[in-house]
Amino acid sequence: MSESSRGVAASESSRGVALGVAAWALWGFFPLYWPLLEPAGAVEILAHRIFWSMLVMLGAVLLLRRGRLRATVADRRTLLLLVLAAALISTNWGVYIYGVNSDHVVETSLGYFINPLVSVLIGVLVLGERLRRLQWMALAIAGTAVLALTVQYGRPPWIALALAVSFGCYGLVKKTADTGAVESLVIETLVVAPVALGYLTVLTLQGTSTFAEHGSGHVLLLIGTGVITVIPLLCFNGAATRIPLSTLGLLQYLTPTVQFVLGLVVFGEPMPTMRWVGFGLIWIALVIFTAESLRHRRQTRLLAQAAAL
Repeated sequence: MSESSRGVAASESSRGVALGVAAWALWGFFPLYWPLLEPAGAVEILAHRIFWSMLVMLGAVLLLRRGRLRATVADRRTLLLLVLAAALISTNWGVYIYGVNSDHVVETSLGYFINPLVSVLIGVLVLGERLRRLQWMALAIAGTAVLALTVQYGRPPWIALALAVSFGCYGLVKKTADTGAVESLVIETLVVAPVALGYLTVLTLQGTSTFAEHGSGHVLLLIGTGVITVIPLLCFNGAATRIPLSTLGLLQYLTPTVQFVLGLVVFGEPMPTMRWVGFGLIWIALVIFTAESLRHRRQTRLLAQAAAL
């Protein structure tokens, strides 16, 4: 590779890291946005997010001139998978908004901390994947952490588990569908947009909609739910094409870390000793899991290079 080519590659890699950091950081700061939408309830906010995201995504497709949308819709199997994906991501969005607006920001961060481990478990249960010893150890530690948090909360951490499971299943379905991030999200929002619009219409007819009742600022903030949904997605899409998956995987921990800090510092949520123990065990499990995954990926790459010689 020439020096100029290496320079271009390094520049693209740096840009990819910057886009990845922007995506995960923006997702992390979402808890600051949802309380601004009060007195709208979680379901109304979700309906607005779906509807305005659909409009913004359609605009993004036209702007980016993505031509694969029609082909994606024409494939019946892919379309059915994306309908399932739409249901899963809507559930994830709804639980997340409810968690933030009901003062459970720390618990929502837990959901995204354990999401990589839940995704691995889904791979074992659904795809029959085999885990290595250290991966099993990480899952066992995470399971112990969930038990510790169940004792502390007096209940299982349902919000965190719902977020992790719904997003893990969403990732599985999207991987199976194997279509572009932009095109797939357009179809997903198109699928659920009629339901969202129907719900908003019912609220309007009943006189319980908050959309036009709290000034132009409230209107703009509700419309903005579509914009803040799409911007980090486009950043993520740009990062995914420029940096290795391992780097992208490490950056994903930025989101729950930001959420966790916001829960403690901004929202003042309590952290009893047992909750610290639970989170500490989760962090230990993630360190083991991430280190083992990187080591295994490096060994696999070296073996492939040796075989090619």
